[in-house]
Amino acid sequence: MSVTILAIESSCDETSCALCKDGTILSNIIATQAIHEQYGGVVPELASRAHMQNIVPVVDRALVSAGCRLGDLSAIAFTQSPGLIGSLLVGSQFAKSLALSLHIPLIAVHHMQAHVLANLIEAPRPSFPFLCLTVSGGHTQIVLCHSPHRLEVLGETMDDAAGEAFDKSAKLLGLPYPGGPLIDKHARGGNPGRFQFPEPQVGGLQFSFSGLKTAILYFLQEQKRLNPLFVEENLADICASVQHRIVSILLHKLQKASELTGIKEVCIAGGVSANSGLRQAFEITGTQQGWNIHIPRFEYCTDNAAMIAISGYYKFLAGEFSPMGVSAHARAEW
Repeated sequence: MSVTILAIESSCDETSCALCKDGTILSNIIATQAIHEQYGGVVPELASRAHMQNIVPVVDRALVSAGCRLGDLSAIAFTQSPGLIGSLLVGSQFAKSLALSLHIPLIAVHHMQAHVLANLIEAPRPSFPFLCLTVSGGHTQIVLCHSPHRLEVLGETMDDAAGEAFDKSAKLLGLPYPGGPLIDKHARGGNPGRFQFPEPQVGGLQFSFSGLKTAILYFLQEQKRLNPLFVEENLADICASVQHRIVSILLHKLQKASELTGIKEVCIAGGVSANSGLRQAFEITGTQQGWNIHIPRFEYCTDNAAMIAISGYYKFLAGEFSPMGVSAHARAEW
């Protein structure tokens, strides 16, 4: 029997809908919200209102693009957690209503687990078990994936996420929101060894980025005191040096996880995995360590419904359905 999943992602400021048939993504439509740029960050109330405006057109476009009708659907998958509660509620309530009206199962998906499983969307797919470094604006984790249904967090950030470190550093440099991609852009023309920033000494497989952000703040304050034009004159080198340190922190922990577990099937996922510096360094490290590496396509790195769809597909095969009374949660444990 053919299985067709319609998936909805609305955890933050992207409204996305994807169609998945028998494990193949047929469409993946994403509507972004430019309104947040003027505020320097995502405004939760504005995000939820934009989701309400976008969700029907996005779902319609996804169905048309996939050549599917509502009657073809086997189940509806949606992001249950984590995320902005107002945004999550728009997606979850729409998913419930659609599933109820069509008399088909509902599947709740954990957003961060979906990022990991984005590596299963396209061939070549990693074999189990594999390690995944999951990095985004709100999360930084090393996950051991035993199967599509069993994921274990080996280490995570104790304070700030890697994506937040990128965005806050960009703000200190006077770059507009979202700043992470702009640091990546400027870093391509800079010298990553020009300025040295400390690597937090955190035990195990845990991460910490709050101290790094503070070190960057004090460094810039001191340099601008000596030369008010320091940032403008050295922007590329600063960005390259900041990016180099964040990436090195991530990959040193990932390398340690591989050594501890003996696993050489290694992936990255999440919004920050779209960073060109991380992708390049990951490939170099993979070659040095003899890893079999996997990186999702750019459109599957940032928040998207395709990763919710592939997660929903595997849950469907396992019969992991959710009751219609299931609630969205801003934060939820794995």
